[in-house]
Amino acid sequence: MQRTARLASLPFGVASRVVGGFGRRIAGGNADQINAEISAKTAEQLFTVLGQLKGGAMKVGQLLSVFEAAVPEDMAAPYREALTKLQSAAPPMPFETVQTVLTEQLGTQWRERFTEFTEEPVASASIGQVHRAVYRDGRTVAVKVQYPGADEALYADLRQLQRFSRLIQTVQPGVEVKPLLAEIQERVVEELDYRTEANYQRTFAEAFADDELFVVPKVVASAPKVLVSEWITGTPLATIIAEGDQQQRNHAGYLLALFGFSSPNRAHLLHADPHPGNFMLLADGRMAVIDYGAVARMPEGSPRGLGEIATIALHDDPEELLAMLRAEGYVREHVEVDANAVQAFFAPFVDAWRQDRFQFSRDWLRVEAERVTDLRGKDFQTGRMLNLPPEYLLVVRVLGGLTGILCQLGAQVPVRGIAHRWLNGFEDEHAEQH
Repeated sequence: MQRTARLASLPFGVASRVVGGFGRRIAGGNADQINAEISAKTAEQLFTVLGQLKGGAMKVGQLLSVFEAAVPEDMAAPYREALTKLQSAAPPMPFETVQTVLTEQLGTQWRERFTEFTEEPVASASIGQVHRAVYRDGRTVAVKVQYPGADEALYADLRQLQRFSRLIQTVQPGVEVKPLLAEIQERVVEELDYRTEANYQRTFAEAFADDELFVVPKVVASAPKVLVSEWITGTPLATIIAEGDQQQRNHAGYLLALFGFSSPNRAHLLHADPHPGNFMLLADGRMAVIDYGAVARMPEGSPRGLGEIATIALHDDPEELLAMLRAEGYVREHVEVDANAVQAFFAPFVDAWRQDRFQFSRDWLRVEAERVTDLRGKDFQTGRMLNLPPEYLLVVRVLGGLTGILCQLGAQVPVRGIAHRWLNGFEDEHAEQH
């Protein structure tokens, strides 16, 4: 009940602030100042509520933080600060609770595994927190401990999400909601068992072992609610976003895109939690990638259909594009939609694929976000009729998340060349010339 009340407080809190601000504007208040105050207070409430929940709601907050680049600049600052906190901060659990979990998961002699153990957490995730320690073999390690009751909290959030299904169907009539929500539930629940995450991390570590560009920390030990892996020291991507020079931004952007596109074919898995807290640059220029709780299995490598859709969209063939989208489940059988409108909807999204090097920016993302969310525009109406096939859920999430981070970085990236090398089905003949 308390969790539900907290979630419900978000829209009511926003509404009350907007109404109050409207009244102050009528009374002669400065509109810009009032809007800024509303944004700051809403962001503060968002962080406080989602941070306290620690379950699925906080995972939503972490996902939202990637898309702060699409918020208009005059409103972005308070959201940027509050939402970015969600990537690495949440109210910590007491160390007495941590010890209880460690005893349950690693046994009563768990302390013998470590020569040092820092009681204060160094980071927080959506369903757990991380402590720094030194393992008995001398390696510095990160110990991720799941919050007690995180599973019940997550299930409660998922039940709330199910209740929104009719609302989603009303707003997005082209979306087949139930299988999509079922896929979300299956993928999120999978994150509750750290042994599954450990196995994914081991697979990535093996696929990228001794790589010149990437580092995946090795797993040291695992249990259902505790994961111990090698400690990685580097510059967080959030720091580069805030203060990096253009060369650092371009380098980070290139590695980010390369990891995202190449891992399905190298590891047959896709790292599906793209937010800046999971990436850092090491002193030698390599990128470290952490947190493998959200992963999509891709035994056949990257989805060929996605590459074919991108190719057709690039070549501006509306009828063929619509046919391909129907074949892949992006347009349901009974839905009638104009082929030219669909081509127009997708065309700007493939801008990054048309050039040798594309300059990602907050301004570009804002324009695209406004285009597809303008209730009076054709693109909004077209987007409502498009479906998201469950098997593409995490792929689309990753593409959207990576795009958001690249725009936060303001990076210039050779996306077309990377896609041509690593995205199955992407056969733009022009890419071969470069």
